[in-house]
Amino acid sequence: MSGTTGIGTTFSLPNYHGELLAITPSDTPFLSAIGSLSGGGKQTSSTAFEWQTYDLRDPSQPANLEGATAPTAQERVRANVSNVCQIHQEAVAVSYSKMAATGQYATPSSAPYRTADGVANPVASELDWQTAQALKTVALDVNFSFLNGKQNVPTTNAAARKTRGLIEAVSTNLTNNASVSYTAATSATDTITVTHALSNGDKVVFTNTGGATGIVEGRVYYVVNISTTVSFKVSLTSGGAAITLGTASGIAVHRPWTTTLTNTHIESFIQGVYDNGGMNGETATLVVGSAQKRAITAAYATAYGKALPFNGTRNFGGVSVDTVLTDFGTLNVLLDRHCPQDMIIAASLDQIAPVFLNIPGKGVFFEEPLAKTGASEQVQIYGEIGLEYGNEKAHGVLTGLAV
Repeated sequence: MSGTTGIGTTFSLPNYHGELLAITPSDTPFLSAIGSLSGGGKQTSSTAFEWQTYDLRDPSQPANLEGATAPTAQERVRANVSNVCQIHQEAVAVSYSKMAATGQYATPSSAPYRTADGVANPVASELDWQTAQALKTVALDVNFSFLNGKQNVPTTNAAARKTRGLIEAVSTNLTNNASVSYTAATSATDTITVTHALSNGDKVVFTNTGGATGIVEGRVYYVVNISTTVSFKVSLTSGGAAITLGTASGIAVHRPWTTTLTNTHIESFIQGVYDNGGMNGETATLVVGSAQKRAITAAYATAYGKALPFNGTRNFGGVSVDTVLTDFGTLNVLLDRHCPQDMIIAASLDQIAPVFLNIPGKGVFFEEPLAKTGASEQVQIYGEIGLEYGNEKAHGVLTGLAV
């Protein structure tokens, strides 16, 4: 099953009987926890926005003498951090016929011509339903970008503005345990070219797809069809069919650790973030995908004699999260499908917020009709959104973990 482009018609958008079930998950835990698309974050009047940071000198024991004159004056210099708003724009178009034909069904369309039983078509308005799905897609894109986005600040309108995600923002508390990493790889058709030491069956994770199609950053793939040490192919399954990638450059990929994660690994990582000023209070959160959620559960259960590692739940932005007791306090564990599978992100949520560009007379995120050019209704969804992540030292990234 796939989508359609252009105007939706009675031929391209058939109706069926029965309950309508979603195949693609539409939850956006990270985005919901920091403010969602409702404008609950911050607003800007520029496509770029900034915030300030400052530090204090390292503490020491003073050695001031009795009766001495005042020491040389000292001041703290502030610094600025910036990001950009990324454009999110979707369009929906539905023909007049499709809008009216809510009772026209695609079954039965061929022999044996038996009418399927079931409730009537649950989609009362095709335009409204398609618009709602487009909005869900935008939310998924925002959630993905806020974690995985790579900043681009174009000098002309020939390139798109892209917001920096939390992973790219972290530079201080960054630990990569990957066994081997390769950058500047290229692809043609289904072959990745780079000098490597991989073997068939190895698990790999892409950290930059370089525009290659068919693969997604952060997911686990399997190496297949190695013939030389300068190229390889990848598959969704071990020994499976090679994925078509197209022509691309700037691909980065690594082979994750094979070491089993322990609570010592986790707490050493958290300690580094804590020592640099992060992971304080109830907003301290470990953002993980499914692989590391299981690894954290197993690590703490093993460390404490198979005891239940999670000691309760909290609620952030309508998202219920598990909590785990560590040496550095009770931390939230937020499960998000868009977090790379080989990664644990330590996030201080109190420093993170979406930033919206407020369009005059329209708001921060809106739907509006498009110019009519024929027998159809057309609307667009539009918003410009960027990520403010505060002090990058308050967050951390532990990547290259076993998957």
